[in-house]
Order: sequence, then structure tokens, then C-alpha cells
Amino acid sequence: MAYREFESAAFSRRSLLRGGAMLGAGAALSGGPFLSAALAQGGAAWTHVRALQDRYVASGKLANMVAALGWGQQAPEYIAQGNLAFGSEREADADSLYRIYSMTKPITGMAAMMLVDEGKMGLDQPLHEILPAYRNMRVQKTYDGSLQDLVPAERPITIRMLLTHTAGLGYGIIQSGPIRRYYEQEGLIPGQVTRLPIPGMGRGTAIKGLDNFADALAKAPLVLQPGTRWSYSVGLDLMGRVIEVVSGQRFDEFLQRRIFDPAGMTSTYFRVPQSEIPRLTTNYGLLGGTSIPIDPARASIYLDAPSFPFGGAGLVSSARDYDRFLRMLLGYGAIDGTRVMSEAAVRLGTSDLLPETATTKGTMVDGDGFGAGGRVSDGSYGWGGAAGTVGLVNFPAGLRATMMTQYMPSDALPVQQAFPEALQADLAAMQPRQAA
Repeated sequence: MAYREFESAAFSRRSLLRGGAMLGAGAALSGGPFLSAALAQGGAAWTHVRALQDRYVASGKLANMVAALGWGQQAPEYIAQGNLAFGSEREADADSLYRIYSMTKPITGMAAMMLVDEGKMGLDQPLHEILPAYRNMRVQKTYDGSLQDLVPAERPITIRMLLTHTAGLGYGIIQSGPIRRYYEQEGLIPGQVTRLPIPGMGRGTAIKGLDNFADALAKAPLVLQPGTRWSYSVGLDLMGRVIEVVSGQRFDEFLQRRIFDPAGMTSTYFRVPQSEIPRLTTNYGLLGGTSIPIDPARASIYLDAPSFPFGGAGLVSSARDYDRFLRMLLGYGAIDGTRVMSEAAVRLGTSDLLPETATTKGTMVDGDGFGAGGRVSDGSYGWGGAAGTVGLVNFPAGLRATMMTQYMPSDALPVQQAFPEALQADLAAMQPRQAA
């Protein structure tokens, strides 16, 4: 979404919707006795997380940060600093609204796992059996090279590949050269940043309709052979169309009825209602140490109907709501006595689903696994968003953790790495108390 003049500054194309969070927190900790000890300590233990917020908010680098930290099925501890925007008098809290961008992907992934669990599609089912336009795909002979020098796909794209970014599909924020320009020209732009004409943030016009997006994408060449390499992609956006066809419901309707409503997520939207504008934060672009309001709340692009519901990067949510999603996962599909999805679907979706033929070497998930829309690492599952947000669960420790803030690009500050590191430090500090 950002043009080349920003590649040497803060706005790298590759960072805008990427947001890959590090997920090692709690990896060495066991559940059971540790969880009981941690619960007894309550929120007083989160000294490193509090210090992280001090470092960024009290210093004026960020307008706000809100963390939701929870154990097992217990109520979360909220730690918040700052206001909805610089100059605002309203404090950020658990119900403030944030653009979560790629933290949408795990939600879409779990929606797909519901349909797999119900036998309505299979993990290794060829995509063309659901969307026939994907039957005879062609692949660039040279990655990001010519659009004419193509070879046949060696194997069909599968549902597993879509969920794990191994389908060979591209991404306008990752690719360069002719394929990137093709994506822009054809409206294959599954994301949005601002209404404002900010230099360097120009982009094409997104195609209208999820069905049209899927049809147009099928005509584009793949950038890699399916099933060979992890490469961040539009796979979870295309999954939205798969879910529509398989379920017989609009994708956004499916999420509302099958996940948001039963999980009690009352503040998660593809389009922010006018009534909720007072809760919406401002998103900032960080350029040369200066915070520029690129998406002010009252003029936000999220007040407009999106071209289609972006399953890879389209949602706005709150720390409270995202914690409920994570609590549902940590409850293996159940929350507050309501079963949202089966235990088997959660266990499978949060496990390593990478095809045996695919490599992650040299990628942002090198050394880790990948589940249904999120990284899998040492008992953790989750992902981050382009505006600095992070959300993860760690099953061995019985921990769920969300950090909300709003700045772009996400790698302009090391928040997405620092937050799990702060969690790890706080968890490590709790261990001696367990033994005592």
C-alpha cells in the first residue's frame, strides 16, 4: 500500500499488513501448579508489561496502549495508559476500538476450522472443488518476474495451503515488479488505511465484492508453486469466499453468527457504527520520529463500508473483545458455558498445519510452525497486526494476552517483539513464587 518513496523511511510496503508477532511467552512454563500460582498473584505481577507501556506512552511516542492479560477462564486484568488520540481527553480502556488488521487472520482461520470440523470441507481438499476457477493455475517461472513467463502449477491449491500462506498466492504489500502492479490494477487490495490523500499511501481502487475478488485473483499468476514455501499472502482473504460458498452465508454474517455472537464479542466490526465513533482510536503514521494522524477517528475509513469483508486484515475490535476470542480458544472452543466451536477444531487449528512439502527457511516464521491463520511456537498461537497490535494464547501456561495500540508501520517501533518479551520476563519472575 505504500509506494517506494517510503521504503527507505518508515513505511515499508512489506510491513503494512504483516504484523507477525513473536509468540514465545510462557514456552518453558507448564500449566497446572504454575497456573494456580499465577492466579494467586493477580495483576500485581505484570511489572514488565506496565514498564513497557510507561516506556512508550509516558514518553509520548504512542498515544495509548491497552493490554488484556488473562489466566485460564478467569476475568482478564486490563492495563491501560494514554488517551484515544494525542490531544484527546478520553482515556483509552478495555472498550476502546482498534484497527487490528492481520489479527483478523486467526479469526478467519478458526471460522474455516469450524467447517472442516463439520465435514463441509477438508484440510487437504483441492480449492478448485469449491472454487472451480482455481483448477488450472499458472505460476511465475521467476518469483516477482514476468507475467508472461509462466509454468503450470505442479499440484492443486488446498484449504491447508490457504490457511498457512503456502498456496503460492501473492500479496500487494509483499510482492514487487509486474505482479504487484497487476494486483493494484485489478483491485486485488484486501485492506484499507486511510481516506486521506497522504503521499506514499496511494493505492488502487479495491474491487467490489468478495466473489469478484476471488474470481479476479484466480486469473493472476501464482508467485510460487503451491505447497513449497511459506509466503505471506491473500490466502485468508480468499478463505472468506471459500467460507461463503461452503456455508451458504455471507462471510461477515458467518463470523457474526458463528463466532462474535456466541463468544460475546459485541465490539468487533468490519465497519464501525456511527454510534461507536467516540470509542475509536486514531491511527498514526510514524515518520522520522513524528506521529502523523493518518486515520483520525471521526474521519476514519472504517466508518465506510469496505469493498468486501477483508478476512485477512479488515476488523476493528477492542481489547475486551479480542480477549474473549482468545479465552474461547484457551477454553478449547467454549466460553461462559457456550460452545462456540469443538475442542477438536481448536486443537487442530492451533497446531502446526504446514504442508510437509513447504519450507519456512528465511521467512518471518523461520523455525516455527503455522496453524489456521496464526504462528505456532512452543505452545503459543497468535499473530499481530499492521498497526502494532498483538494477540496470543499460550496453552501450557494457560495464558492469553492482547496488546492494543495504533501506529504504522508496525516495525517502526519494536512493540510486537517487546510485548511477548515483557510477558516472558513477568512469567519467569512468577516461577520462584511457585516453588515457595
